[in-house]
Amino acid sequence: MTGRQGRVWLAVTALVALAVMVGVVLAGWGGSRPAAAPAGPSATATPPVDAPPVVVPGRPGEPAATRAAQEVRDGAPPRYNGLDVWYVRMMIPHHQQAVEMASLAPDRAADPRVRAVADRIRAAQGPEIGVLRGWLGARDLPAEVAGHDHGTMRGMQSAEAVRQLAAARGADFDRLFVRMMTAHHEGAVIMSTDLLKVGADQTLQEFANAVAVEQSAEIARLRDLIGA
Repeated sequence: MTGRQGRVWLAVTALVALAVMVGVVLAGWGGSRPAAAPAGPSATATPPVDAPPVVVPGRPGEPAATRAAQEVRDGAPPRYNGLDVWYVRMMIPHHQQAVEMASLAPDRAADPRVRAVADRIRAAQGPEIGVLRGWLGARDLPAEVAGHDHGTMRGMQSAEAVRQLAAARGADFDRLFVRMMTAHHEGAVIMSTDLLKVGADQTLQEFANAVAVEQSAEIARLRDLIGA
């Protein structure tokens, strides 16, 4: 092999080697490319849930509200005990009787101050009944207690006493209303004060405290009317 032929052979060999190296590199790049993601919905997408609305209890003096389930964040189960439930179930009929008696005043009371007290009772305790019912509903608890005689609760007036109040007019109504409502409020204050000692639910603690404070002040106003 002459010198010229040797140089040609080396050049050809070098070109072949370069081609092989380029092929290897290109093959490596192709293997390192990420595979295309398959088409379809995102793995993190959450389908909408068709859930029933949720009753959210309001603060004392405010009505309960109904909200869509997706608007209410999931959280820890509400903490309450059997005494909380008992208080709510008893306070609903207790408030209902107060509203019933107060509703008699506009057509029967002679003293405008008695009518004013009755108006405040209806304005406060009517919405509070909704709050209490909302509290039970949010926990899927029934409001009724089978076989319980609500007349045995503190401050509750007998059906006969309420009939006598409805039959009274003028000053007689005023005196009877003040006496009956004072006793009724005193019972609610005792029930609420007792719950503050043993209850576990924070919402009911605030509710019971508000009842105890507001109705104690109402008792003082009622007693002022008796002394007038």
